[in-house]
Amino acid sequence: MKSLCVFSGGLDSILAAGIIRDQGIDVLGLFFETPFFTSQKARESAKSMGLPFKVINITERHLDVVKSPKHGYGGNMNPCIDCHALMFRIAGELLEKEGASFVVTGEVLGQRPMSQNKKSLDIVASESGIADLLLRPLSAKRLSPTIPEKSQWVKRDLLMGFQGRSRKPQMALATKMGIKEYPASAGGCLLTEQVFSRRLKDLFTCQDNPEIREIELLKFGRHFRLGPNTKLIVGRNKSENDIIGSLAGDHDLVLTPGEVPGPTVLVSGYSSNDSDSLHLAATVTAAYSDASENGSTQIKVDGQTEHKILINEVPEKETLKKYMI
Repeated sequence: MKSLCVFSGGLDSILAAGIIRDQGIDVLGLFFETPFFTSQKARESAKSMGLPFKVINITERHLDVVKSPKHGYGGNMNPCIDCHALMFRIAGELLEKEGASFVVTGEVLGQRPMSQNKKSLDIVASESGIADLLLRPLSAKRLSPTIPEKSQWVKRDLLMGFQGRSRKPQMALATKMGIKEYPASAGGCLLTEQVFSRRLKDLFTCQDNPEIREIELLKFGRHFRLGPNTKLIVGRNKSENDIIGSLAGDHDLVLTPGEVPGPTVLVSGYSSNDSDSLHLAATVTAAYSDASENGSTQIKVDGQTEHKILINEVPEKETLKKYMI
């Protein structure tokens, strides 16, 4: 017997996989990767417990959910109910290929008031397409029996009945199972972060089908919207400068101070007949450089053409905050 565990790498998914494995069932951990959450923590957790593990990129299908979630967003741009349903649906699609019989998840009833209440868990199970093949070992005793329990593939009395937001029951179980090291919280979803969500919403508003590199760029620098199509990304340190420069597209411009240290600035959506936006972009570049306020400096422009723009008076950064996303 084999199961697939949708594995975040947090304590809950570690325990869920462990409970099933302790019943003599093979478990394969699955991590579904997108630009919004990466597999590093899950890889480390899987390695620490000797769990077979696969990473599957679901970016294309996930973006459709993020753009228009049937059940809406959480506090920011996180479509948790639709996201979970998608992940479990994909896990269900992999059952036959992987020679597995059911899907396991570390969800805990009531741990997240909006996405893990009884109604939400039922919606996720129903819309995943695998319904009674979806087992939640940490809260199973508080939920209706699933096919793995009814068919006695797993022993229901060895499953848990956790409920609520307290982590103490999980921590006690981890001690009992000899699990000494685990992440404080799985977390890591950028869609729950306010600033990232604001930038993503701006990107979706201005572009119907942004490139993956444009989504990656949301993670770095300061972002400014100069016009409906024109956007700036300003590096905050050398590492960000290098990343921003490496993610520039064929039609983007890259601005750098010509005379003093300063940021790498990427300009996207620039039109050659929009000289005002380009001058404003150069002004922002100067403001975040080491040039003296109220002094003058040159800004180098690389892209479709290469030239320099003279900024006669470097403004204070505060005057540019109105453009910040």
